[in-house]
Amino acid sequence: MTLADAKAPLRAAAPAGEIALTNARLVLADEEVTGSVLIRDGRIASVDPGRTRTGEDLEGDLLAPGLIELHTDNLERHCQPRPGVDWPREAAVIAHDAELASTGIATVFDAIRVGSVASFEKAAYGKYAREATDAINALKRQGALRISHLLHLRAEICSETLVEELAEFTAHDDVRIVSLMDHTPGFRQFRDIDQLKKYHMGKHGRTQAEFDEYMQFLAELSLRVSTSHEAEAVAAARAWGAAIASHDDTDVAHVQASAAHGARIAEFPTTIEAARACRDHGIAVMMGAPNLLRGGSHSGNVAAADLAAEGLLDILSSDYVPASLLMAAVKLGEMTGDMAKGFATVTRAPARATGLSDRGEIAPGLRADLVRVRTAHAAPVVRGLWVEGRRV
Repeated sequence: MTLADAKAPLRAAAPAGEIALTNARLVLADEEVTGSVLIRDGRIASVDPGRTRTGEDLEGDLLAPGLIELHTDNLERHCQPRPGVDWPREAAVIAHDAELASTGIATVFDAIRVGSVASFEKAAYGKYAREATDAINALKRQGALRISHLLHLRAEICSETLVEELAEFTAHDDVRIVSLMDHTPGFRQFRDIDQLKKYHMGKHGRTQAEFDEYMQFLAELSLRVSTSHEAEAVAAARAWGAAIASHDDTDVAHVQASAAHGARIAEFPTTIEAARACRDHGIAVMMGAPNLLRGGSHSGNVAAADLAAEGLLDILSSDYVPASLLMAAVKLGEMTGDMAKGFATVTRAPARATGLSDRGEIAPGLRADLVRVRTAHAAPVVRGLWVEGRRV
């Protein structure tokens, strides 16, 4: 025992319903301080500087708000672990939930695709949104999930069944985000056809002739449906009170259209020009954590680090690698010399963009969604996750 320990005020043992986490590097809204957090009945009761004498000693690890993920299609990977393999939906959700919890994510907006293609047999993909949502809801009612799951519908504009799939959802489904996804060849994310070719031929093993045929199909489909599908998706989002997210905005005209729709979030703008326009319109810019970690986009678009350097990066998303969210928050904190700023992109900023006023910061009265992180390794290690005060 040190002299400081001996002089520290004594504290009574925590009563039932209370948890004290002590000797932590607290990642607060604007700073990192050594201190303690008292949890009572699932909420943060107090945040105290200095080390307390009772409670769980976090041994100097970071204690940050539980991460908030706005756009991950990780559930799809569990629903179809290999091409042509359909996994039971509830089992897929349970595995997805456990994986996210292991990476420090306390709240996830499951980005579930609406809009499918059936007529082009060589590249058909089926509907799954309604049944996946039903599986999530059933498991939530049963108390089987570790973390908080909210609904994000990824509206595939260039698809055949978007309107009928949107019609399967109502305001009772509590859809929180609707993103407008247009993957028409030659536009937005894949305006560079060579990059699109590399992606499809590498991921799907298509020949040049098959690739050309598929591109022609998508171009013709887009001409038929894109305008009406975009209008339907925007109308649905407004009717449900969901936040609208644009996707892969490339130029000022794209951002102006997004602003006219009332978009609050810009997912993965592809150019610095588009990101600047988003800032002008008050639209939060979200970039992929893998982009930041890899040093650039896998599609050849603007690097997340470049946007961060220009002060144009608001939110990070793990996108296709759940573990990347925590890694990127820590890396951004180290890059800027401001760990609070790095973590804000995966906690406070996504909470504010989606109207979640009860989480995203370590502050009295908010949900006790907290993650304990050790950074003394090649990659940050999650050593504890609490969701509404319950260690999961």
